[in-house]
Amino acid sequence: MFLLLPYRFCASIGGETGAERSFHRGGACSWPPNCYQEQPIRKLKEREPLNIPKTYDQLDQWKTVMFLYNSALKAINTKIEILNNEFIHIYNYNPIEHVKSRLKTPESIVKKLKNDGREVTIPNMIDYLSDIAGIRIICSFTSDIYLIADMIARQSDITVLYIKDYIKNPKPNGYKSYHLVVTIPIYLSEGPIETKVEIQIRTIAMDFWASLEHKIYYKFEGHAPDYLEEELKACADMVDMLDAKMFSLNEAIMKISEDEKAAETAAAKE
Repeated sequence: MFLLLPYRFCASIGGETGAERSFHRGGACSWPPNCYQEQPIRKLKEREPLNIPKTYDQLDQWKTVMFLYNSALKAINTKIEILNNEFIHIYNYNPIEHVKSRLKTPESIVKKLKNDGREVTIPNMIDYLSDIAGIRIICSFTSDIYLIADMIARQSDITVLYIKDYIKNPKPNGYKSYHLVVTIPIYLSEGPIETKVEIQIRTIAMDFWASLEHKIYYKFEGHAPDYLEEELKACADMVDMLDAKMFSLNEAIMKISEDEKAAETAAAKE
């Protein structure tokens, strides 16, 4: 599978390229970094199978699998917290508003497998479901989404299986979000086991819209009245404009702050 990873910072540090590192450690740091650049297409890593001993009975297999998914959530959450704290430390900027995580319920797992026409088995659950362990990262601005996705993807022990960019390519109903399906090794006493996690990254406005769309979808079991779907699409367009406007306002505020600091520095030198 091939993929164009959206953006990477072109800052560099101590001989590393911008594709290898995202921010300066020496000297003054500012947010946002001053440039992005497209990265060449690269082949995504292949995922090693999730090996559960066949000698286990069904209940033991289920408990083991869910233990691994829960551990993967904890590992990814820790990485996200550290990356966010590093940004606060270096740039005095918090790109993440909040993070939600959840494990899919047994009922949801069974329903999704049946809807996909697959037999309800643990191997099918492991092979064909990518969102049993899910993390949602909520940001203030669209630009933060690609920043966070890039930082996560460049973690040495995270393997990106695939990406769905519903921001550049929204769903017909207006849904926007950035999805990564990754694996992370869970280190057990007998060695590491690669475990899948789906990461969704979106703005506050996108998340508000998606929450309402989710309620409508399940209320009408995917067959909402046409007028509601039209209203939802109109709201999605407004969310898009709101995100753009809020980003523009934030840029203006930052510009004013920079000008004030520059003026204070100049006055201090006189």
